[in-house]
Amino acid sequence: MNRTPAQDRAGWERIADRMLLAVRPYATDDHALIHLPGVPSHNGRHSDGLEGFARTFLLAGFRLAGAGGQDPHDLAGWYAAGLAAGTDPDNPGRWPTFAERNQAKVEAASVALALHETRPWIWDRLDDTVRRHVLEWLAPMVGDPMPGNNWIWFQGVTEAFARTAGGEWSQQDLDRIVALTDGWYAGDGWYSDGLTGAAHRNFDHYNGWAMHLYPLWFCRILGDAAPAGLLDRYRARLHRFLEDQRHLVGANGSPLVQGRSLTYRHAALAPVWTGALFDATPLAPGETRALAGRMLDHFTEHGATDAEGLLTLGWHRPFRGILQGYSGPASPYWASKGFIGLVLPPDHPVWTEPATQLAVEQGDFSRSLTAPGWLVSGTAADGVVRVVNHGGDHADPARPHADDPGYARFAYSTHTAPETPGDPTVPGGSADADPLDNAVVLLDATGRASHRRPATTLAIGTTTAVSRSRAHWLKDATWDVFGGPIAPYTLGPWITVGSALRGSVEVRAVRVDPAGTERDGHVLRVGGWALAVDPDTAPEPGRQDGGTARIAGAEGLVSTVTGVRGLATASVVTRTDSNALGAVSATPVLETEGPVAHGTLHIALVHLGSTDPAALPRVTARADGTTLLADVTWPDGERDTVRLPAPDAAYDPWKDQHRA
Repeated sequence: MNRTPAQDRAGWERIADRMLLAVRPYATDDHALIHLPGVPSHNGRHSDGLEGFARTFLLAGFRLAGAGGQDPHDLAGWYAAGLAAGTDPDNPGRWPTFAERNQAKVEAASVALALHETRPWIWDRLDDTVRRHVLEWLAPMVGDPMPGNNWIWFQGVTEAFARTAGGEWSQQDLDRIVALTDGWYAGDGWYSDGLTGAAHRNFDHYNGWAMHLYPLWFCRILGDAAPAGLLDRYRARLHRFLEDQRHLVGANGSPLVQGRSLTYRHAALAPVWTGALFDATPLAPGETRALAGRMLDHFTEHGATDAEGLLTLGWHRPFRGILQGYSGPASPYWASKGFIGLVLPPDHPVWTEPATQLAVEQGDFSRSLTAPGWLVSGTAADGVVRVVNHGGDHADPARPHADDPGYARFAYSTHTAPETPGDPTVPGGSADADPLDNAVVLLDATGRASHRRPATTLAIGTTTAVSRSRAHWLKDATWDVFGGPIAPYTLGPWITVGSALRGSVEVRAVRVDPAGTERDGHVLRVGGWALAVDPDTAPEPGRQDGGTARIAGAEGLVSTVTGVRGLATASVVTRTDSNALGAVSATPVLETEGPVAHGTLHIALVHLGSTDPAALPRVTARADGTTLLADVTWPDGERDTVRLPAPDAAYDPWKDQHRA
C-alpha cells in the first residue's frame, strides 16, 4: 500500500483513535474498568477490566505524547477520570490491588508509562488527592520479589515513575532488576525471558516487546538519575537485536509466528519503534517506516479487529488455540506497544523518508542466530522467512515435558502457524497436543506420538544445526507455556536431529538410538509445514504416492516433504480448527514403513515456498566412527555436512523420577 508520509502518520493516528473509541462503550460509568466482551482470563473479570483500562491507556499515552497534547477526543480527561475512580480506595469499582490480583502488577507498568508520557496533560493536572491515591496503589510494588522473568521490569518502570513523582521506590529493587537483566542477556542482542533450569532457554517475542522496551523506558523515565552507562548499554543491545529482527519479518508484514502471547500481534513492532526513538537502530528510517506500516497493514487487512473495532483474541481470525490461561478479552491491547512510533514527531525521518524494501525483499539471506539456536532463511521470490529451531524450548531440562507448539517445533515462519489444538488451561482449549507439523516423533503401538521437550543443542553452525532429545510419552500430555503438570511418563530412545537450511529447503536428518530400557517397534514420523487450506479444495487425508507428500495452501504456498533415506511412506494429515491461519489445515508427513532402524540415518527434504522447488539438493550418508554424516550438495553447488554424533546410552538424566 503506497502512501505519502503525511498520509501514513495520519493513518496511524486514525487507527489508534478508532481503537480507543471502540472500547468506550464497555467502560464502567466512572471509566475505571473496561469490561470487553468475551471469555474471562483465569485472573477473573475484575482483573480483566483493569487490563482493559491500562493497555488502552498506554495507547492513549503514545497518541497524546506524539500530538503534543492536542486532544480532539478528550483522551486526557477520559483516562484521568478512570485513574481517579480506579485508585480511590473507597470506590466499590476500584482497581484490584497487587495483593488481590498479581496481574495488576503487569498493568501497573502500562499505567506508569502512560502517565510519564502524558505528564503535562494528565499527571500535572490531577488534584493532590488523586495523585496520592495513584502512588499509594503503586507503592506495594516496592520490595515485591516478582516472578523471575520480564515481570521484574513492571516493577522497574513503576518504581522509576514513582521516584520521579514523589512516591515510594527502592534502590535495592532497581539494582536487583538491572543485575538480573544482565544475567539473562544471552549475547548478540538476545535476552532469555528469565532462566529455565538455570539456563537461557526462553526465546520469543518477549525479547523485543519487554526485555528491550522496558529497560530503555526505565532510563527515559529516570533521565539523569539513571545509573551511569546504563542507557548506552541497553541501546547497544537493542541495536544488535534489530540486526536480526529486521530479518524476522516476512514481505507480507507478518512477524514470526512463534512463542507465546501471539495475540499481542503488532506489539512485535515495539523494539523497532523503540530503536528509532532511542537512536538505537541499524535500520534506515525508510525501512523502519516500511516495516511498521507493513505489519500494521498485515493485521488490519487480516481481520485482527471485529465489526465493532475491537481487537480479537487470535492472530488473524479469532482463535483460542494460541491463547494462554492469562489471556483475557483485553489482552490483545498490548498491541498498543506497536504504536510507539506516534511518540516520534511528524518531522522525524521515519515519517518523512520514503518507505524502502524490507530485508527479505532486498535479496535472499541465511543467518545463524546462536543465542536462540536458530537458523534463518529468507527468500525474496516469495517473501517468506523461515526459522529452523534447535535452541531454547522454554522447558526445564530437569524433567520431561509435553511439547508446547509455540516452542518445541523444529521450524517456524512468517507465513505459517504451528498446529495448536489449544492450550488446555484456556477455557475451550484441548488437551490433544499430539506433535505433528515440523515435529520428529516416534509412534508407540497405539499410535501416540512422543514429545521432544526438553531438547539439548549440540551444534549451531552457519547453515547447519543439531539437537537431541529423549523420546517420551506422558500419561497426562497437557501442555502450557510453563511446562504443564508433572506426570508419569514412559521413556523411549534418543532422537538426534540435524538440519541444513538454504533457501526454501531444509535437509532434516534423523538418527534414533536405543537407551537400553525402552521397548522396540516404534515408527518414526517426520512432519513438514502445516498450511491453512481452502475447505472446498482441501487435500484428501491419507497416503500419497512417490515418496513425497505435498500440500497447496490457501495463501498460495506449497508445503512438501520428500523422503530421501528410510522414510518411504508419505501422507497428508488434515485437521479442523487447529491452526491460527485457517479453519482447515493440512500437514505433509513421512514415516518409516515399519519399526525404525536404530543407529542409521533417516533423511527428509522439507520445503516451504510459493512454488515447488525448482531442484532439490542431493544428500548422501556415511559414517565417521559412531558419528553419522549427511553430505548435502545444493543445486547451486554449495555444500554442507550435517554431523549426528551417537548419544551416551548410559546417560539417564531422569533416573530418580517417577515413570509410568
